[in-house]
Amino acid sequence: MTKTKKLPLIYSCSGCSNIAQLANRIAVELDRNKQAEMSCIAGVGGGVKSLVKKAQAKRDIIAIDGCELACVKHCLKLRGVVPTSHYCLTDYQLKKQYGIDCNDEDYQRIKSIIISDQVVLKGSDPL
Repeated sequence: MTKTKKLPLIYSCSGCSNIAQLANRIAVELDRNKQAEMSCIAGVGGGVKSLVKKAQAKRDIIAIDGCELACVKHCLKLRGVVPTSHYCLTDYQLKKQYGIDCNDEDYQRIKSIIISDQVVLKGSDPL
């Protein structure tokens, strides 16, 4: 088993709002830092066989939704997958807006929450 297989899968919203892009930015960074393996939620929702199979592989899954529409969670549910951890960024006092980006303080705050939660779940070093 490779190290990548041991990493949790991470799926994020990547819609057009500030918080959607914040969710995506966090997922991309965790992937690039080899703290999680990012996979394609559009492919899961769209029924792409290889991506559905990966989602159903009984790995830990971190799902990050930008808003209460919970598109990531719903795409996983369509394929019978329940995420190990689910984050909806509007639950953290972030307002969905268009045409702007979230600030770096919000980025660091939400990323820290997700990493801290994963440490508690795993009982080990940060992702």
